[in-house]
Amino acid sequence: MQPSGARAADRRPRDPYGLPLTTTPEAADAYNQGLLLFLGVRSGAGDLIRKAVETDPGFALGHAALALLGHAGAAETDVPGALRAARGAARCSLDERERSFLNAVAEQVSEPAGDGPPATAPRLLRHIRDFPRDALSVNVAVPTISSNGITQGTQAWALIEFLRPVYGEDPWYLGQLAFVRQEQNRWREAETLASRALEADPAAGHAVHARAHVLYETGEHQAGLDWLGTWLRRHGPDAFQTAHFTWHAALYELMLDDPRALRHRYDTQLAPPLITGSRALVDSGSLLWRCHVTDRWEGALPGAAVVDAAPEGWLEAPPTAFAGLHAALALAATGDGDGLRRLRHGLLGRTDPDFHLTLAELCHALSAVVDHRWDLAAQLLRPLLPRLGSLGGSAAQREVVEETFLHALVRAGRNDEAAQLLSARLDRRPAPLDSHRLDAVNADRYPTGSAR
Repeated sequence: MQPSGARAADRRPRDPYGLPLTTTPEAADAYNQGLLLFLGVRSGAGDLIRKAVETDPGFALGHAALALLGHAGAAETDVPGALRAARGAARCSLDERERSFLNAVAEQVSEPAGDGPPATAPRLLRHIRDFPRDALSVNVAVPTISSNGITQGTQAWALIEFLRPVYGEDPWYLGQLAFVRQEQNRWREAETLASRALEADPAAGHAVHARAHVLYETGEHQAGLDWLGTWLRRHGPDAFQTAHFTWHAALYELMLDDPRALRHRYDTQLAPPLITGSRALVDSGSLLWRCHVTDRWEGALPGAAVVDAAPEGWLEAPPTAFAGLHAALALAATGDGDGLRRLRHGLLGRTDPDFHLTLAELCHALSAVVDHRWDLAAQLLRPLLPRLGSLGGSAAQREVVEETFLHALVRAGRNDEAAQLLSARLDRRPAPLDSHRLDAVNADRYPTGSAR
């Protein structure tokens, strides 16, 4: 085996975007396969990058990449151990790009959890601006289906726009740009970009994710279900985040007002222990609550299984505002008013206003829902609706709070307000579920008082 160390740039192996790698050809091959899996939202990326560093223990960039993926939740790994291995291997000669990447990763994974934006974000962003073809860093920097990102909203949009001349028609990049366009409500452009990416790579996860959002937000629920169902059968078993794609399919079924199909999908594909960790909390838990507040779940919610499957500590001290939103929903799904009050107390001590203002108030509102104090719940939820964007995630995910507000209105017998909200939703996006609910509200056939 050729030892890792200084090599002339023109003799070193390169990654899929042409960047030299200070390692052996065998290790580079495993790393490149892993990188492409990560960018495509396919499973197995961490295993292949781990194979790369086992093949060449002196592969500093490989160790750093493994640490970064572990920190982002995209690989099971000992993050501190991977970082130590990267620093040890860096005693060999690295080029400027590799050293910049290692320094950015070291700061990123060493940063203690906090309430505000990570202090290390500028280091990683500077690295991307200096080395824009470092696709791994880009994929971690923006919020995606496979990582939380260190940018949000317009900052993430600007970064992706900046990279357009760099990546052109690369399917991974087109999927990223398509997701930006759907966040900007530029549905036609997003659909065109996602379709181009999928023509080049039918399994491209980011493009699939963007298109799933486009079809949902434009009311094409049956078309979305048919298309995504086919994609899941062909590519779902190899996807890294199959649960989230499945959540999208279930959301179509909810909007089509097909609770039987939705219940079957939940029981066979989304119920813990089939799904555990963050995906159980974010996808399974939020779907249960959404079914409850739309009155599309028969019987008691199996929320306790979601709580049991949640990441340790997230129900008391969520690491991000987005995690906090879903922790609160999971507690509500179990009717745990005391848990909501404990979570609220902890959130009030956080410095970020997303925690001590928005999320703490949401816990207060959900406690009112659990206690069937419908007017209070509606009063507390209404001012939260325009403040949800900063919590992260997508509009489709945050919409569960609006569903909860609508639930409180109809339970309180405030049918005129409920009808106004449902009409506005239908003007924006047709859905059989909302049509049926509007008919029920107008005919005064919606259940009021205590929830089922």
